[in-house]
Amino acid sequence: MKLLGVKFGSGFWVGAGAVVLAPVIIPVATVLLRSLTKATIKGGLIAYNTAKIATAEAMENLEDLAAEAKSEIAEESKAESVKKAPEAKAESVKKAPETKAEAAKK
Repeated sequence: MKLLGVKFGSGFWVGAGAVVLAPVIIPVATVLLRSLTKATIKGGLIAYNTAKIATAEAMENLEDLAAEAKSEIAEESKAESVKKAPEAKAESVKKAPETKAEAAKK
């Protein structure tokens, strides 16, 4: 297109349209992008809090399991020591301490 003897291409008209529409488009785009950005941040915060709660619950479950395992180990070792105690008593009765007279005979 020629205007006053100067040829203007389609790029000129796109640029001119952008300049004319910029005062309308920029505020609308700003509001939309701000809303989008805020929604993204909110989603990230919600995901973070959810992950934090899930992690805390998982840690609590692991601590409970570890405490149960330690308790079971303690019970098992106590039961084993009770089983061994009568055997130890029987051996100590069999091996009664020698008297001085018995020791002198040997």
